[in-house]
Order: sequence, then C-alpha cells, then structure tokens
Amino acid sequence: MRALARNSVLPLTFIVIVAAAVVGYATEEADTRFSAGRSSFGKSGEAGQDPQDQDPAASAPADDGNAYTPRRTEQNARVGVVFEKDDRGDHFCTASVVQSPGRNMLITAAHCAFDAEAGTTVNDLVFAPDYRNGKEPAGLWKVKKVVLDKRWAKSQDEDLDMAFLLLDKKDGKQIQDVLGGNTLGIDRGYDNEVKITGYPTSRNTPISCQNRTTKFSDTQLRIQCTDFEGGTSGSPWLADYDPKSHTGTVIGVLGGHEGGGDEDDVSYAAYFDDDVAELYKHAQDVD
Repeated sequence: MRALARNSVLPLTFIVIVAAAVVGYATEEADTRFSAGRSSFGKSGEAGQDPQDQDPAASAPADDGNAYTPRRTEQNARVGVVFEKDDRGDHFCTASVVQSPGRNMLITAAHCAFDAEAGTTVNDLVFAPDYRNGKEPAGLWKVKKVVLDKRWAKSQDEDLDMAFLLLDKKDGKQIQDVLGGNTLGIDRGYDNEVKITGYPTSRNTPISCQNRTTKFSDTQLRIQCTDFEGGTSGSPWLADYDPKSHTGTVIGVLGGHEGGGDEDDVSYAAYFDDDVAELYKHAQDVD
C-alpha cells in the first residue's frame, strides 16, 4: 500500500543476514548487490506517479486529521525520503533521524528495507532529509546497514514492521551532528497526540498531520489522517516535541497492519514494545 516497487534491476549475489541471540535480527552491509524489483508492500509508493505539491500549501497546521504542507523547520528537516541507489528514481518510503550513540541512525518501516521476493534486506538505500522539489539541503546520505528483526525477515510479522538504518558519514560528519535527532518512545500507551510527517511518492513536498492515536489491537496503533498514500511508509509518529530541547519522541512509524493500511485516510503503526527496545539496542551494538 504505501511503499514503492523500485525501478532498478540489479544482479543477484549472496547476502549475509546476521541473526542475534534470543530475538534475532537481520543486519546488512551495503556493499553487496542483489536483484531488486520487489513487489510494492504497504504504504510504500508506486513508480511513475506524477509529482504534485500538496494542496492547499498551508504554512500552519490544519485541523486535526487533515494533511497540510509543513513549514521547513528544524523539526521537519529530520524527516526525509528514501531512494534506492541514488536520487534519480522515485522516492518510495519515508525515514527520520533518531538519537543513537553513533549519531548515525534512522528509523523506518521494515517493509521499506526488505525485499520479500529475494528474502534479503535492501542494500543500496539512500536518504535525503528535508527533501523538497528535488532540492536536498542536507545532501544525500548512504545507508551502510539495515537492522530489522529476524522474525520480520522470516514471516513479515506486522507487529515487527520497523527497521533501523545506519548511515555512512558525509563530509566527515554524522547525520545527527547536522540535524539532531528525536528519541525513541517505548510503551507509551495507545492514546497519544502525534504529528506525522511523510512523503507521498506522487508529491515533491512532504505532508504533515496532527491527531490522536487510538488502539487498534494490543500490538497496533491506528490514526485518522488524510492523504497518507504511497510513499509515506516509515513516516515517524512524533509526540511531545519540545522546542527548547529541539527534541520529540517517535512512538511509531507508519506501517504494521496491512503495511500501514489500505486507505489513504487511515494509517497504522506497530506498537513500540520491548521487542523494539531490543532491536534498537542491537542496532547500536552492530554499528
């Protein structure tokens, strides 16, 4: 539903997936190659859509549940588009910067970073934060490792639909040094006021929406926000942004149930529990 079937075709080679003890996780070095072209899954985007700006191009938040084009701010700059290989194709998912000791970590949906047909993580992703109309003010950042739960790799368990992406340095700096990062929120409950920012593949600007989350199940959050279509998979659900500390808390990413949902105006996220905390710790350990 909201992730893009990528348009490049690459040669198939051997991919190593490292399984960690107890829970098990998949990690991927970015210098190997494999056959791309996985089917679209969840709210990743569809290739070939004509870009258009969000209408109306609001400069201030709309009513709860309605999408708008957000201002270019420090908070919004931590969210960006995900491409495969380079920025010449379509952006197909969304990711954002989260704090880590290595200062080089993103969070997104697992289905944005895993090729189910090939049975491997995607090894040549790049990230363009604060992307608008083809401009990349913070540059293009290469993903060096994908870290996701091994159980997602085995069965695409919708309750484990999140992944951490570790980035290479750019110009000698880590991405968190340039943009800052948000914290990760574990066990925050089902009722939270959040802001979601994502990049529909059909548009060259982001959209944002504010509303309260609700409980869909013990392992899934649900929210009503308009126009979150293909390309918005991986969009962060940000709570409690503090302008003084320049920090918010990511309590979910768009994905989970039905890959984020089969309606543009209703979205889902897997609940962040101990499994996510363990995955986050593992991502730090393998960095």
